[in-house]
Amino acid sequence: MSEKKKTFKNPISLQIDPKLFEKAGDEEKAQQVTMRESVSFMKDAMRRLRKNNIAMISLVVIILIALIAFIVPEFYPYTYTKQDVTAQNLAPFQYSAKEQAKLDRGQKVFPHIMGTDALGRDYAIRVIYGTRISLLVGIFSALIVIVIGIIYGSISGYFGGMVDMVMMRIVDIIYSLPDVLIVILLSVAIKDWVASSKSSLVARLGAGMVSIFIVFGLLYWVSMARQVRGQILSIKEQEYVLASKAIGASPARIIRKHMIPNCISVIIIVAAMQIPSAIFTESFLSFLGLGVSVPMPSLGSLASDARTGLRSYPYQLLFPALAIFLIVLAFNLLGNGLRDAFDPKLRS
Repeated sequence: MSEKKKTFKNPISLQIDPKLFEKAGDEEKAQQVTMRESVSFMKDAMRRLRKNNIAMISLVVIILIALIAFIVPEFYPYTYTKQDVTAQNLAPFQYSAKEQAKLDRGQKVFPHIMGTDALGRDYAIRVIYGTRISLLVGIFSALIVIVIGIIYGSISGYFGGMVDMVMMRIVDIIYSLPDVLIVILLSVAIKDWVASSKSSLVARLGAGMVSIFIVFGLLYWVSMARQVRGQILSIKEQEYVLASKAIGASPARIIRKHMIPNCISVIIIVAAMQIPSAIFTESFLSFLGLGVSVPMPSLGSLASDARTGLRSYPYQLLFPALAIFLIVLAFNLLGNGLRDAFDPKLRS
């Protein structure tokens, strides 16, 4: 009974229990060890992206398509403008009578992998050039959207108040404009300017392509601006923004150094989603005859030209349609993977 009294501790006593100061054992130390290394936000997002098999397969498909579109034409034996009236509407890997005669004499003739069109032009190189145009339109439109959307959305979100209200009402007005109608009007409006332009690049692209880029610069940045504005509204309440204001940093420096870097995840996701939308829009407009100028091919214009011989030569529609399908699908799946990687909460 005496030993029990010695170990008994009064619950209302102010005396500190010595057991609280005992050294931790190996098992307790192991529980405090950090199981995951400290990494940056971008590195952690890329790690999650690499674990997404669908997104990585889509990225590989996009890289392969880009390599084919930009490298193959450099050593391909045919050009998209070369015509052969004796080789009209050939099926894939079919030779004309003239080419067959060369083969009989022992000469080498490169096959038409996708056949030829109604003017005897190799269809594979035209599909490859059309893919190049689609990729360039998607990339440049994404750059236009990023630049205009970030500047507009960050200014609107940072200053707020009357500035934000006026700028967002302008965005609402732009949202209501019909895209196709604006493209048609711009194509007519800048036709004379393109004809009189001394720039070889503008003259080569034509009124249709120039109008497409102008439309993306005028209309398609509004989604990016809204997303960036929403992020800026939440970021500007953080302590480090208040500290920057306290030391006298200018609004431009605060936006550039502190706010935009913290919006990078939203910017990447919206830009990745914008590329397939731009590619599909360009193909649709080219299908209507408002895209690149003849003889430069586009996937949309190739699909439009194939309608006349759809019953006899269905492959002429199949190849450009398949290219559009693969490009748009791959970019959409990659965009979904980027969204899940940069914002895992959306996935759950």
